Amino acid sequence: MTGALHVIDAGMAPALGDIRTASDGDVIYIRPDATERRDFPKYWEAAGAALSRGAKVVVMRREESA
Repeated sequence: MTGALHVIDAGMAPALGDIRTASDGDVIYIRPDATERRDFPKYWEAAGAALSRGAKVVVMRREESA
C-alpha cells in the first residue's frame, strides 16, 4: 500500500491535521521557502508528530528545489 505524499512550501500546504496524522508509508517534503509561511512553526511541529508516527520527513535544501 502506498502512503500519501505531502509538500509544504510558501504557496501551498496540506491541512495541518493531514500532516499531524501522517504515519508509516507517508512522505512529507518541506521545501526551503516553507519557512516564509506565517504558520510554518505549526507545520514544523506537525511534521515532528508525523515523524514520531513513522512518516518520512524530507527537509529539502535549496539545491534540491530547483
